[in-house]
Amino acid sequence: MIHAGLRRFCSLVIALMTLAVTNQSFAADAKSRLSHFKLDNGMEVLVIPDHRAPVVTHMVFYRVGAADEPRGQSGIAHFFEHLMFKSTKNIPSGEFSKIIARLGGQDNAFTTQDATAYFQRVAKEQLPKMMEMEAERMVNLTLSEEEVRTERDVILEERRSRIDNNPSSQFSEQMDSVLYQNHPYRIPVIGWEHEMAQLSRGEAIKFYKHYYAPNNAILVVAGDVTADEVRKLAEKTYGKLTPVDGVTENRSRPTEPPVRAPRRISMEDPRAGQPSLHRYYLVPSYPTAPKGDAEALDVLVKLLADGATSRFYRKAVVEDRLASSANGYYDSGGLDSGKVAFYAIAQDKADLPKIEAQLDELIADVIKNGVSEAELKRAKASYIADYTYESDSQATLARRYGWGLATGLTIESMENWPERIRAVTSEDVKRVAAKYLDIRASVTGTLLPKEQDAAQKSSDAPPKSRS
Repeated sequence: MIHAGLRRFCSLVIALMTLAVTNQSFAADAKSRLSHFKLDNGMEVLVIPDHRAPVVTHMVFYRVGAADEPRGQSGIAHFFEHLMFKSTKNIPSGEFSKIIARLGGQDNAFTTQDATAYFQRVAKEQLPKMMEMEAERMVNLTLSEEEVRTERDVILEERRSRIDNNPSSQFSEQMDSVLYQNHPYRIPVIGWEHEMAQLSRGEAIKFYKHYYAPNNAILVVAGDVTADEVRKLAEKTYGKLTPVDGVTENRSRPTEPPVRAPRRISMEDPRAGQPSLHRYYLVPSYPTAPKGDAEALDVLVKLLADGATSRFYRKAVVEDRLASSANGYYDSGGLDSGKVAFYAIAQDKADLPKIEAQLDELIADVIKNGVSEAELKRAKASYIADYTYESDSQATLARRYGWGLATGLTIESMENWPERIRAVTSEDVKRVAAKYLDIRASVTGTLLPKEQDAAQKSSDAPPKSRS
């Protein structure tokens, strides 16, 4: 007879093994039947079959983001994402999302430095309607002066609430603006407030006419469909649209100068909470890295600073108890470059130099001695498991492939990613640590709580009751 606790544990292991096999089977099945083609007008189409439920995820990626904005018009890419929900020749202002909601679906959009995407999740029978509506706003947006003015107020308020009222967000902006000396990645996606306030209807229309075109777009449909079904629907809707000359030309952006010296910043804010240390490194991304380097950077950051089993967390939080949290990540998807980030929340301001010294020592140790096979195996297994489980989501697959195509990756490179992670060696990790975690390519920052003076405290205090 099996002990109850052991029985539950064995059942959990069996369930997880079954789920892993199911997810792997689905991922492999989707991979084997994935279809990729172009319409006659240049629009790229990707179909990811998933027949487990009669639903579809419909996404349109445009190869334009904040880093493509005209100088002095920061925020216009994100601004235009908002304007795409306004009036077209055949859809009244504000009705786009309401129509989808009435059909039982969900929709949203997002803007990044390198791409803008719009997506809906609906029942399969509503896919033709989604294509009609998305094709309609790709070319038939009208944009009245009133719509532009009111939506400009919306994005300004969004900046105030999400950035200006959040010291962590303000600090991240400052870190990026110092890390990138010349590249437009130094400018926030939402934009600088003084430039956002000046965005006009004429600038928005010019941006729209140039970038929103079928030959600058990628359609991704994941769900209960076949490639033939999607092709016929796409040709009937998107296929009628006229391509725009010149939009597919090389996206020319300024490049970074050679790194010569590390940079440091410090910011104080009474709302900051606990003092924190941050370190950013400018590194290549998957689209730009030499063969094998991005994969090795992924594994390096995973074992060095991602999660409670990482070296940074164990040293700063568990062993020396200088920090309440320590973590890191590799921002690897940029069209032009990537970023490795480390951060820790200290118990006390006086501990920040000690935590920084710990981080430097941990990096130096990897550069000198590499990593153990046990660490390497654990990090790679964790990444591949995440990849496998995420492949169970049709929305995740649509976003994964759409983003990859928008930033210049091939389908083959995306599908072979797990094999390339498995191939990473301890020597690879050691090599990329020495190559890219160069202090000259970094910016180190501290975000500190600032004690308010007596006058400020008095002005911020609520009025006394007169009762």
